[in-house]
Amino acid sequence: MLRKIRIILALMMFIGITALFLDFSGTLHQWLSWMPKLQFLPALLALNFVIVGALLLLTLVFGRIYCSVICPLGVMQDLMARLNRKRNKYSYSKAVSWLRYTMLAVMLVAFVAGIGSLVALLAPYSSFGRIATHLLQPLWIMGNNALASMAENADSYAFYHVDVWMRGLPTFIVALATFIIIGILAWKHGRTYCNTICPVGTLLGFFSRFSWFKVVFDEGKCRDCSLCSKNCKAACIDYKSHSVDYSRCVACGNCLEKCKFGALKYAHKAVKKQEVKENETETTPVDMGKRSFLLATALATTAAIAQEGKKVDGGLAPLEDKVAPKRQTPITPPGSRSAGNMAKRCTACQLCVSECPNQVLRPSVGLMTLMQPVMSYERGYCRPECNRCSEVCPTGAIQRVSEVEKSSIQIGHAVWVKKNCVAVTDKVECGNCARHCPVGAIEMVPLDENDDDTPFVPSVNVERCIGCGACENLCPARPLSAIYVEGHEVHREV
Repeated sequence: MLRKIRIILALMMFIGITALFLDFSGTLHQWLSWMPKLQFLPALLALNFVIVGALLLLTLVFGRIYCSVICPLGVMQDLMARLNRKRNKYSYSKAVSWLRYTMLAVMLVAFVAGIGSLVALLAPYSSFGRIATHLLQPLWIMGNNALASMAENADSYAFYHVDVWMRGLPTFIVALATFIIIGILAWKHGRTYCNTICPVGTLLGFFSRFSWFKVVFDEGKCRDCSLCSKNCKAACIDYKSHSVDYSRCVACGNCLEKCKFGALKYAHKAVKKQEVKENETETTPVDMGKRSFLLATALATTAAIAQEGKKVDGGLAPLEDKVAPKRQTPITPPGSRSAGNMAKRCTACQLCVSECPNQVLRPSVGLMTLMQPVMSYERGYCRPECNRCSEVCPTGAIQRVSEVEKSSIQIGHAVWVKKNCVAVTDKVECGNCARHCPVGAIEMVPLDENDDDTPFVPSVNVERCIGCGACENLCPARPLSAIYVEGHEVHREV
């Protein structure tokens, strides 16, 4: 019964968190926003000591339940291992302690030193987030677009088309490599990644040594059949010495189900060895049956990013795509307060990137902030009424801001580039940037006050501009906009 409950809860968590990353409409957030906040590292970075304390207490009572129920990367490994269940025959192996604690030390040093890219690479929840955002979400959107096309043919608008685009090639490569490496390890060796690389697993493994409930042997009933070791994905059961490495055990319950003699129990204390009489009748094995995971086919294929077709204006002239300008200071989302706060607290889980409805957020390519979200306005601009990223961030790297507060947060300021402006190069009237500025920070003024025929060009009120990027996105100049946003290291209110 305990194993059934664990599987049900694990599937609920896995499906819910995966759905959050796949959902491009933002409708699921109001129901499932609590799930990412239960993840250990995001809760620690958000200084949510209630959640961190509850997870540690849970570990001290039941063992590493977090890794087998709450962590989506751990559940994903179980699913991958389950796909190879007919071939898998695990065996006990000694813990590679030097590697485990080295990875934990590297994580701690990177965290203290503010090397966010290294923290992001090792964080388990973030690794799953990148896989879901960059590999699974494109497939999900492609399926949605196929349904939208079919619905249109039936004069229905139950679905709508969504662009599929490459948010960041380096992050996509990291996500793909992570998926392949973890997939191979899980397929062949079960929980190897959890018990050798994952720093969260190592930390919780230390506490699980002292857990109240554990998998214990009744040596009097054990027949040394080795079924427990062969079915332990954590490779932590040594049937020869009747011992369990509790630092690696994730309390999955597989060994309890496979034992035919009732020699394993999930209890507080180990059962003392009893002599077995020669004429003693062996315990009748209980046939628990084989259970299949509901999502065994959800990870059957690797995502591929579809290339976008050429955009056209009225079916006539092809439009050249915008190119991102070279910004001296990257733009971080409203609510992040500063680039320093973002670098220290963001784990690059990509939830804000996947949830951004304006296609503004994308992973950074900077070495120290690799995969952390930055803003760019080639595909849209940061609408003042949208605060989705601050709502979904589980670590506090992007703190919650209301729509009113966001409209007064200056994340950067606009800069006009004379050589790109169509009013100067093509001698035409434009003023697109001024018309669409939501805070009225741009005014059209004559280029030469002494010339009546001089074109009108934008003048930016830097003190009033909030850096939303509406001017940059809607500027008709191609490929580089004639006006772009330069980021601020520290945000301020205007």
